Amino acid sequence: MDRSLVLALVVGVLQGIFEWLPISSEGQITLYLTAIEGLPADTALGFSLFLHAGTALSALAYYRGEVAALARSVPEWRPASAFERRAELSFLAVATLASGLVGIPAYLLLADLASALAGGAFVALIGVLLVLTGLLQRAVESRGGARAEPDLLDAVLVGALQGLAILPGVSRSGTTASALLLRGHDGPSSFRLSFLLSIPAALGAGALALADGGLPAVAPDAAALALSASAVVGYLTIGALMALVQRVAFWGVCVGLGGLAILGGAVALV
Repeated sequence: MDRSLVLALVVGVLQGIFEWLPISSEGQITLYLTAIEGLPADTALGFSLFLHAGTALSALAYYRGEVAALARSVPEWRPASAFERRAELSFLAVATLASGLVGIPAYLLLADLASALAGGAFVALIGVLLVLTGLLQRAVESRGGARAEPDLLDAVLVGALQGLAILPGVSRSGTTASALLLRGHDGPSSFRLSFLLSIPAALGAGALALADGGLPAVAPDAAALALSASAVVGYLTIGALMALVQRVAFWGVCVGLGGLAILGGAVALV
């Protein structure tokens, strides 16, 4: 098999696994593509964002019953009772809007930064963001409550944080679930809302990567293979990893990987 196809298959499989873990799939894949494969930072960033479209399809398939129920409830939605009768639908809509308002400017800034920074500096930056993500998870790992429904503040806060999670090294699932835990939601509800919210966000991230110059240096057949692998592996692993993520202290994984990235980036700069 052509080496570019092997690389596409590897990163697609990694995306399908890492997306559900609070360790930043975008950060891990960008690190792999820049530090191991030697791709330019902007190319690696665009490719890693594109792969989110595959895991969006995974989540859509996994939650198809709930998504269909939410879609059927749209005609019954009323602004006056948005967070009283259709709280989840309202949460997803408002949070997605907030994600776009924060995430698009953040991505444009990041794209310029990725082009300007030397390889080692970009790797070190991802490491710093991974460490910060891990520390946030550590701060909330014992939190949680019994709130039944999300409200407007939940939606705005979680949506804005999800927008910032377009930065590689900032875990989307870890950050949004942590915010919901801090707001008093229990663990299973927090991760469920986070994964439902990933569907429009991940599709948007993939579309944004394509719109911003396409996929430089990535052949169409390799891109298609990577996308397919991320979708299939993501669907096969989401259930098991949702259970695992509630038992394993992934904050330590984030801090450890972030520390290694900072060290590796510093070495590359010397």
